[in-house]
Order: sequence, then C-alpha cells, then structure tokens
Amino acid sequence: MEKFIIIILSTIIVSLGAFVGLVTLLIGKQFLQRFLISLVAISAGTLLGGTFLHLIPEANKNLAIDKIGIVIIGSFVFFFLLEKLLHWRHCHKGDCDIHAFGFLNLIGDALHNFIDGVIIAAAYLTDNHLGLITTIAVAFHEIPQEIGDLAVLLYAGFSKKRAFWANTLVALTAVIGGGLGFFLARNVTQILPYLLALAAGGFLYISTSDLIPEIRKENKNSSSLPSFFFLLLGIFIMWLLKLWGD
Repeated sequence: MEKFIIIILSTIIVSLGAFVGLVTLLIGKQFLQRFLISLVAISAGTLLGGTFLHLIPEANKNLAIDKIGIVIIGSFVFFFLLEKLLHWRHCHKGDCDIHAFGFLNLIGDALHNFIDGVIIAAAYLTDNHLGLITTIAVAFHEIPQEIGDLAVLLYAGFSKKRAFWANTLVALTAVIGGGLGFFLARNVTQILPYLLALAAGGFLYISTSDLIPEIRKENKNSSSLPSFFFLLLGIFIMWLLKLWGD
C-alpha cells in the first residue's frame, strides 16, 4: 500500500504542472493576443516532437512498428470523425463561441496525462529510484506542454477561467492513470504500447489538422516567421527532453 500512496502523490505533483498556466492568465488580454499564435505554434511543435521523439519510440520498445502504424491511423481517423460529430469544425471566428480543436486538445491531453500516470506507476513498481526519476522527467515534460495547451484553449475561444480549470481537471487524469497502473500492474506492459500509439495519432491529428493550419493563416512575415521559429522551438524542447531522458 505504501507504493500506491507514493504513486498517487507523485502523479498529483505532476498534475500541479497545470498551475504553470496561471502565469499566462496574469498577462493582459491585449498583450496575450499578440503572442497567442506564437504559443499555439509552440504547442504544435511540442505535439509533433512528443509524437515522433517520445510516444512512437517508447511504443516501439514493446510493439512492432507496423502495428503502431495501424493504431496511429485508427486514432487519427477517430479524432477526425469525432471532430466532425461535434459540429464545431465548420465554425469560423465570430460564428461560434468555441472551436472544435479546443475540445480535441483536451481529449488528447487527457489521454496523454493518463498514460503518464500509468508510466509513473509502472516505474515505481519496478524500482523506487526509477519511479522518482520518471516522475521528475514527466514533470519537466509537462511544463512547456501545459503552457501550450492553455494557449490552444484560449485561441479556440475558451475564457481564461474556463481554460484554466479545464486544463487543470484534465491534468488530474494522471492520478487516475497512476491508480489504475498500480492495480493493473500485470497488464500494463501489454496495454501501454497501444495507449502510446493511440495518443500519438491524436496528437498528430490535432497538430497537423488544426494547429498548423491556424499558423499558416499568418501571411505577414512579421508574424509568420516568429510562428515558424516557435514551432521549431517546440520540437527542439521535446528533443532536449528526449536527450535528458536518455
């Protein structure tokens, strides 16, 4: 039972990364609007980097690459259908309150945080030291992602308050993942690769179908070049975290 308590406390600590978004909420509205598209670009970069540098390689440790590809395609199609069913896809600025990709991002982030919890549980069940290192790695990984996720919600039309609380509640899915990971320890190794591939497909859809097209709308060099830089910055951050994790 001691392991269970440690796992839950660790996942709660990781979930507190959502409070980093408070910094974004304290920024003035006009100032925030100027940099919102740059934050969206960082989010797109971190999603792409996380997909190709973290999720797919991790899944490939216990699952053949062809099976990973099938799950990713299935996940990609699922998110596409989900967005269509939500009916928000065809909304444009001013015609609706909230864009579909905000909700899709919450779903993808919830799955990712859940997987983080499962990974932390599996690490602690293997060795306490490994569990601690994994918790630290996940916590550092969450900081840039939480800022980017909050920016996406704001850009999608969420109010600051609603975006913060939605992001915070979604972050707590890591605790659920940690708890289930503890009780389903024997099956974690078999299930985890599929969950990782599922998350990869969702992140790939959100970044390529929703976020990057929003960035491409910036036609002026004064705004499009910084957006491109921040996209690369997001990927670079994920690459650095990959090197640090290895």
